[in-house]
Amino acid sequence: MTVPASRKNPDRIIVGITGATGIIYAVRALDVLRSLGIETHLIVTKPAELTLAYETDMTKRELTDRADHVWPINDVGAPLSSGSFLTRGMLIAPASMRCVGEIANGISASLLPRAADVTLKERRTLVLMVREEPLNLIHLRNMVTVTEAGGTILPPVPAFYSRPKTIDDIVDQTVGRALDQFGIHVDMFPRWDDALRHNVARGKDAEVAEALKDE
Repeated sequence: MTVPASRKNPDRIIVGITGATGIIYAVRALDVLRSLGIETHLIVTKPAELTLAYETDMTKRELTDRADHVWPINDVGAPLSSGSFLTRGMLIAPASMRCVGEIANGISASLLPRAADVTLKERRTLVLMVREEPLNLIHLRNMVTVTEAGGTILPPVPAFYSRPKTIDDIVDQTVGRALDQFGIHVDMFPRWDDALRHNVARGKDAEVAEALKDE
């Protein structure tokens, strides 16, 4: 029996969007992934559609047009529900605490947590851009459980050392760091290095500059 040669693994990423605040992170991630030629498979929850209306002037069609494929939230028979559907992994941006709780407890009542569950069981990269504050003990325990199962908790925490000038600068830094987790390294934000460290202090008060000299 002749076994056909395997096709090259497709360059795909699943992007999930929940109803937590911060839908701009998913929008930017979809745009960047498209510019890189990486195939995207999008799942949008019903609460995420509300957040889209609250936080942007974008229509649902304008959001979904940014993805290569869009899957209904209740389509649990979609290809994404099977580990045989090859992907780099899954980014959930933003990830609500309901979503984190479902993933942590293996509840796959809809396609989004099922796709995340598949990502974990296949040992692929799962990144949750969690959005909640303050965090209660249930939130923390669920995040620990997801981490122990192989997921990455990546809150959208801005880095101010690069002196961001716009909201876009802040969003780009967070999205860039999220994509780093998939081995996708893009030059869309200043990375901390020796040159940036000294540029930050240039023209600032003498005490900071002197402290850098003494290192």
